[in-house]
Amino acid sequence: MVKVTVCGAAGGIGQPLSLLLKQSSHITHLSLYDIVNTPGVAADLSHIDTKSKVTGHVGAAQLEEAIKDSDVVVIPAGVPRKPGMTRDDLFKINAGIVRDLATAAAKYAPKAFMCIISNPVNSTVPIVTEVFKQHNVYDPKRIFGVTTLDIVRASTFVSELIGGEPNSLRVPVIGGHSGVTILPLLSQVPGIEKLNQEQIEKVTHRIQFGGDEVVKAKDGAGSATLSMAYAGARFATNIIEAAFAGKKGIVECTYVQLDADKSGAQSVKDLVGSELEYFSVPVELGPSGVEKILPIGNVNEYEKKLLNEASPELKTNIDKGCTFVTEGSKL
Repeated sequence: MVKVTVCGAAGGIGQPLSLLLKQSSHITHLSLYDIVNTPGVAADLSHIDTKSKVTGHVGAAQLEEAIKDSDVVVIPAGVPRKPGMTRDDLFKINAGIVRDLATAAAKYAPKAFMCIISNPVNSTVPIVTEVFKQHNVYDPKRIFGVTTLDIVRASTFVSELIGGEPNSLRVPVIGGHSGVTILPLLSQVPGIEKLNQEQIEKVTHRIQFGGDEVVKAKDGAGSATLSMAYAGARFATNIIEAAFAGKKGIVECTYVQLDADKSGAQSVKDLVGSELEYFSVPVELGPSGVEKILPIGNVNEYEKKLLNEASPELKTNIDKGCTFVTEGSKL
């Protein structure tokens, strides 16, 4: 029995994400929560011929019912980016939404695996952490920032340049989940020697700011929803398969608190320094969530330069999320 709750299920990411999760044979109860329209979304999805029961829950009064005893909570809730908006611009709106959903999860599903999609992920994951700490239910192995879209984009964009099947080309992407904090380790990709430095720098920038492409193309009508839903479903499905279906060897890059595996994190801290508490790293998933933080591997001089540029912004993002909760949201 696996219950998955999607918070923000009626939104631009939430609906396609819920559709993809409805196809999982491992989910027995798909619980949909939002402030509007979830009964209709639930009724629609319930007609699909897979075994999971689908329920729809609307508004704060039904949040407990939606989230209670969930095994996995996926949070794409929040407002989308608009042209000219950065992920950080979303903070003041989305921080409060994530805090309230995290509070409900801490109370009613404290052992759930938390998959945070709401931007800015660099800050919203620390918000969830601080809320869980306040309720004395914090387990760093169970809270994840979903950065999978960066990996998906990297695979797509790099394969366009060097060839091969994009879904079999794995590009490690570490760091954070906005702009310059996104660090694709292209030097570790077989075949990348086909590209010159200018091409590498251009595709690196495209991976870092791929979301802007979509925002601009949608011309005010939204941000990356379909690709984010795909990436979010992929990550949530991997969590479910590793934690509940016994599948071994599942590795994803994800934004976690480095205390989730202190021994594994040491190689990361040797590279980035001890001042960064959170970082997107390759993680082996398992029954406890983070089974192991894997080594980042070799990075070249260009990637070290990117890391040096990213670290101050990432630390600022992390501090902002922590402060939002610890100082009573006085921002």
